Amino acid sequence: MASLCVYISSSCQSNFHFSHTQQFNPYKTPFLHSKPTTPLQISHKSSNFNTTLTFSTSQSSSSSTLLDPLKPGRTLTNNELEKLQFLENFRYFQELKSGSVLVRVMRDDEIDMTVGLLTESFADSMMMRPKGSMYVNLLGILVKQYLTDRRFLMPHTATLIGYYKGDDEDSEVELAGTVEISFNKMGANDKPPTPSPPRDSPYICNMAVLKSLRRRGIGWHLLKASEELISQMSPSSEIYLHCRMIDAAPLTMYTKAGYSIVKTDNILVWLTLQKRKHLMRKQRPITDNSSDRI
Repeated sequence: MASLCVYISSSCQSNFHFSHTQQFNPYKTPFLHSKPTTPLQISHKSSNFNTTLTFSTSQSSSSSTLLDPLKPGRTLTNNELEKLQFLENFRYFQELKSGSVLVRVMRDDEIDMTVGLLTESFADSMMMRPKGSMYVNLLGILVKQYLTDRRFLMPHTATLIGYYKGDDEDSEVELAGTVEISFNKMGANDKPPTPSPPRDSPYICNMAVLKSLRRRGIGWHLLKASEELISQMSPSSEIYLHCRMIDAAPLTMYTKAGYSIVKTDNILVWLTLQKRKHLMRKQRPITDNSSDRI
């Protein structure tokens, strides 16, 4: 299998405005009407998130649900099927000062929307302009291939998307952000960025928020939704993520959320034309909630 591995360090500052021909409203779709969770009511500025991508070739799924992300020859255990069902039903809802955000697992028919958000964010950070250029189009193809491939690793990994709806009566629902989670070593990237996190621990990456919707707490709640899902999907007491040294706002947010720096890139990483990064870790309290975990 041919593969292309790419590490992209991004501040996600793209001026991207999402538009879609379908009038898809996640707030009015039966698929979303399961009982929402009740997270802490915390609002925090969101901006500048690190991204890590590993692209490889494979075929795309045509399903619009989470229950059949199967490659030919792959067999799911009963436990994996239960976890897939749990992922399909997962909801995180939070009221914000300016509206509300709903976070859930990306479905197959939402890949193109998510690709658009990520591609514009990555292209902006890599100064790939103008929009629609050959390089931006190629990046979009690679991002779509990556998201498709990662779906085949569910339930060991999951891509979450967040929808935002403003307080105004006429306000439309918008795709506001996305984040990816690896729950264990079966969902880990083959070539993670340095400093390398433990492969058997949950890892959060590829977080991006629509530029026009930043500073509303959406990034914070993407992080909180990720942590809530991890608490149900993994017995690990540790969660890892990366933060670039130059990204002060995300570092502040992660520190406020309980993450601390455990290792920092050697200065020689500059020779690879990458920004130095912190590997950060959050220690989760160990509680006896095994009966609640999938």
